[in-house]
Amino acid sequence: MPAHTDRYENAVSRYFEAWNAREPKTRTKAVAAAWSVGGGYSDPLADVVGHEQIAGVIAAAHEQFPGFAFRLTGVVDGHHDTARFSWELVSEVDGSAPVAGSDVITLAGDGRIRSVLGFLDRVPDGV
Repeated sequence: MPAHTDRYENAVSRYFEAWNAREPKTRTKAVAAAWSVGGGYSDPLADVVGHEQIAGVIAAAHEQFPGFAFRLTGVVDGHHDTARFSWELVSEVDGSAPVAGSDVITLAGDGRIRSVLGFLDRVPDGV
């Protein structure tokens, strides 16, 4: 069981590295490390495929919420090639977390993400 748990936690760790990468070159590398080629990301605001489009969604989030970082809340839960977890988008200035969500990821054989289904649990007005 620990090997599977590590697989899910490692995938989620790489996922957050990608989402928290602010520099374009760092983000490009982090997305490639987290997602398989042809991997996808879908939430109520975006539905994209491929590293370039995923990096674009992440860049847009940083533009909309400068000075914020994504962090895991709770534990990663998984079975087979699927894991779920919750997160918050937290201000580095005051610790507020105006956005929160839950994601379900499907992993490829190499442990990278094949797909993400994201759900927004808390969003500020106007988003």
